[in-house]
Amino acid sequence: MAYKISADACINCGACESECPSEAISEVNDKREINADSCVGCGACASACPVEAIAED
Repeated sequence: MAYKISADACINCGACESECPSEAISEVNDKREINADSCVGCGACASACPVEAIAED
């Protein structure tokens, strides 16, 4: 199952992007977004997020 980043909660720190093994996270409009087609559902991004802005979609 893919993960999703809450745009309202994201502080654009980039911690999630550096932890993603499938490179599914990118910066768009000063926030991070997860490409659901590339996400492998490992949860590494959610564990790295300091503001808990990432959850299963």
